[in-house]
Amino acid sequence: MRRKFAIPSLLLALILVVFALTGCGGSGEEGTGDNGGKITIRLGHPMAPGNNVTVGYEKFKELVEANSEGRVEVQIYGNNTLGSDRVTMESTQKGTLEMASSSTPNMASFSKEFLVFDFPYITDPINQEKLYAALDEGALGKYLDEASAKIGLKPIMYSEYGYRNFASATKSITNAASLKGLKVRTTDSPVEIAVAESLGMVPTPVAWGETYTALQQGTVDGEGNTFGLLCDAKHGEVLKYAIDSRHNYSMHMLMMNKKYYDALPEDIQKIIMEAGKEALAYQRGISNDLETAAEQKFVDQGIEVYKLTDAEREEFKNITKPVWDKFKDQVSQELVDLVVATQQ
Repeated sequence: MRRKFAIPSLLLALILVVFALTGCGGSGEEGTGDNGGKITIRLGHPMAPGNNVTVGYEKFKELVEANSEGRVEVQIYGNNTLGSDRVTMESTQKGTLEMASSSTPNMASFSKEFLVFDFPYITDPINQEKLYAALDEGALGKYLDEASAKIGLKPIMYSEYGYRNFASATKSITNAASLKGLKVRTTDSPVEIAVAESLGMVPTPVAWGETYTALQQGTVDGEGNTFGLLCDAKHGEVLKYAIDSRHNYSMHMLMMNKKYYDALPEDIQKIIMEAGKEALAYQRGISNDLETAAEQKFVDQGIEVYKLTDAEREEFKNITKPVWDKFKDQVSQELVDLVVATQQ
């Protein structure tokens, strides 16, 4: 007589969860995630609710689902739900996740070419439209598309993240000299670390999701980020001082596993790319207002935000410019020239 074995209910539930995440969702290695006529695309990102990057991805989801007439469902997992941007991008690169968004500093973990955007003051807000044009329709975008393909990724959106500013929880910061000795949170980007060192700070790489606690516990004294993200992540609760250093420009790059993208029907590929373009225009259009509002909220919370004079900003540029030379062998000169050309 054949004996029957019962699967415990908890084990059965776990099996079903794993199957749902790895089987039905599809992957770049396995196929297109087409399940019963509907394509399910999971998008993981680290940004907080209400952030300018977050609302851009919500618009992307809305457009893809509407324009595909229900053939595609985009499931968004934000606020580090699936892990940091580095973790989710690794999953996308491997094909176990369809899409992920990463800041350009963390993208440098996958290709050194992305270090170019960490170069201090390589771009300036007054030339933002020129940078957009080069990314969206010009040689710069084509170069990054090819660089991404080499690491198994397909760029969908170069989301506006903004210019990073230094902020402190422990001491007033009003110029370059006042930053000396500050234990500052950085990403793993070697350029970001070198910039901090050039200004006399003590760089301490900390994952974004752990930064709030690191500030609370004194593991770090400060950080460099956009006012918008700092505000949305409630870092204003622990920060006391800030300075509009605008020392580098960051984007959040929405990537799809390239094999997954290539396996999609051509009309779905077109819908995704057009939705990305439209969502990007929307996202960039509201980013300045959100950043301005976040800065004002900092002020309203009692955080001292010091505005650099032109001479003080020039001092920052002069101090940090040697960082470029440290990494000239890791980033192609062609790419550096393409970015610099957008500033002329």
